[in-house]
Amino acid sequence: MTLNSPGILAVALVTVLALVLYFWVSNSVGSARGKYNIAAPAMTGHPDFERAVRVQANTLEHLVPFLAALWLAAWFFQPLVAGALGVLWLIGRIIYAIAYRRDPAKRGLGYGIGYAATVMLLLAALLGIVQRFMV
Repeated sequence: MTLNSPGILAVALVTVLALVLYFWVSNSVGSARGKYNIAAPAMTGHPDFERAVRVQANTLEHLVPFLAALWLAAWFFQPLVAGALGVLWLIGRIIYAIAYRRDPAKRGLGYGIGYAATVMLLLAALLGIVQRFMV
């Protein structure tokens, strides 16, 4: 596996897109703070602002394990599989963010997709690591 392999490039691109997604949801908080005139350090106020904060916080909470699992799966299992699961995570998180901002009760599909992708990445990484121990 080299840095120029298609799988590693895919995982690197997914990583960049995940960070872009995080910046997008973070900027949404700042925009909502300005739109609803909520001065820092307040974290409550208008319901739209509170939803933006929750989307940003939840995305950060899931970003850390996702990135670790993504790169471990790429390194020890298969980079193209990791990249594909990373795209699935991105799709799930985008669905989650849009749904939560519209109606928090409808966040489940996006949350489930992202969570499942992270679990699959983690299992792929674990499988790859265990296989290396058996060689």
